[in-house]
Amino acid sequence: MAAASYEMALTRLLKDEGGYTDHPSDPGGPTNFGITLNDARRYWKGNATADDVRALPQSVARRIYRERYWNAMRCDELPAGVDYAVFDYGVNSGVGRTGKVLRRVLKLSDSTSVVSDEVIAAARERAADGLVIAICAERIAFLKSLKTFPVFGRGWTARVNGVRAAALAMAQSRPLAPIARASAEASPGKAVVPVKIPAGPASAGAVIAAGAVSAVATSRLEIAALVVAAAAITALAIFFIWRWRHRTHQEAALTVSPLPGEERSRT
Repeated sequence: MAAASYEMALTRLLKDEGGYTDHPSDPGGPTNFGITLNDARRYWKGNATADDVRALPQSVARRIYRERYWNAMRCDELPAGVDYAVFDYGVNSGVGRTGKVLRRVLKLSDSTSVVSDEVIAAARERAADGLVIAICAERIAFLKSLKTFPVFGRGWTARVNGVRAAALAMAQSRPLAPIARASAEASPGKAVVPVKIPAGPASAGAVIAAGAVSAVATSRLEIAALVVAAAAITALAIFFIWRWRHRTHQEAALTVSPLPGEERSRT
């Protein structure tokens, strides 16, 4: 139904995923194009190493995304916009979790994560934009529950907001906004999400976000602000101390008795 969405969805996803990363806070370890070392071993090369992940051809990443995520969640059969929201969520947090979320927002049992014929039929009966909003809202709530949200939350939030905006445009048949060029350091939408989710057999790899970069930048700004504030407080304290000492000396001078034969001026 929405097969034409795949290239648009994949292009945006690859922009968000960026290139090779191996962040110490990323439970997925070495990651390239969003494909973790575990995914590389599972879907590409059984004995893959970090160097293999670094050299991973983009064509391999594209094949994995098509077969193990887009096709696995039957995105071709989902309404436009919903397909992208589901696809990106599946890559970021695992098809097991995403399948359950999709079933839950459709008021179906989430005791399984399978995107069945019943799920496809229910999705086609619902307003696509409403489903996109519901899926992205659940995704944000899940991300906020993670202990690493304070570190990567800015990047996660930016990514989900971008997905929601593009998915709503797809659902409403509106032109999509141009994809912003990723920075040299990292894409603004990358995030770290726990990989192993018991809900389903196929969980997605963790991905590093520019949220980490944003967090570092924010921390540096906060430190700079604290240094400036501390300097201002110190200067103010020195001024008040000087003023107090100056006044004390003046008062002491006024209370000193005049020497014999001298009179204090009245002026």
